[in-house]
Amino acid sequence: MPMRNILIQGAQQYGLTLSEEDAAAFYRYYEFLEEKNRVMNLTAISGEKDVAELHFLDSLALLTLDSFAGKSVIDIGSGAGFPGLPMKLAQRSIKLTLLDAQQKRVAFLDELCALLELPDVACLHVRAEEAALTGLRDSYDMAVSRAVAGLSMLCELCLPFVKPGGLFIAMKSADSDAELRGAENALKLLGGALERVADYTIPGTDVAHRAVMIRKTSPTPTAYPRRFAKIQKSPL
Repeated sequence: MPMRNILIQGAQQYGLTLSEEDAAAFYRYYEFLEEKNRVMNLTAISGEKDVAELHFLDSLALLTLDSFAGKSVIDIGSGAGFPGLPMKLAQRSIKLTLLDAQQKRVAFLDELCALLELPDVACLHVRAEEAALTGLRDSYDMAVSRAVAGLSMLCELCLPFVKPGGLFIAMKSADSDAELRGAENALKLLGGALERVADYTIPGTDVAHRAVMIRKTSPTPTAYPRRFAKIQKSPL
């Protein structure tokens, strides 16, 4: 099945509408990703079907959880742009920041955003624990992350960016119950509260994933985030 059909039909299963123009933009994203992935390590997933389902549709699942229209969103540890850029392509009014610690990935994201002619997207080369101590702190309506890290670590790195009252959504595997329990103390310390756990299956697949929705209930104490080595060595 062509990528266009996979995306449009998959989005419909989420209750989302993708236009032909949107589908064409996703295909340009796919072509650029495949081209650059030959010379740099961006993703182990390749091919139209797998990229459409396991990257694009997986990312779009977040749009079903809350209203993102007109919201400021930061994607932390964005890598090749997931989940932030697919969300932006489907909801153009999002004001998006893509943050990654690797310069090569940020250069890829800059070039991709120029190719797709996307407004209101900032690509930042900086470590999350350093950026969270700048003017970016407490400045976003929402933070999202599909980064591979434990939930307590992600909360410490991501919650500081979110305005009090805002939302952090962590994308996890369906078998992350132990991580949820292990993050309870971190949430108390960081000013967050577990709001909802949304389990979903990516359309066209039997792949089950989970979105963990955490509400920022109060400002994160200035002691957090700690240095990354400390976060790794002693999770909250």
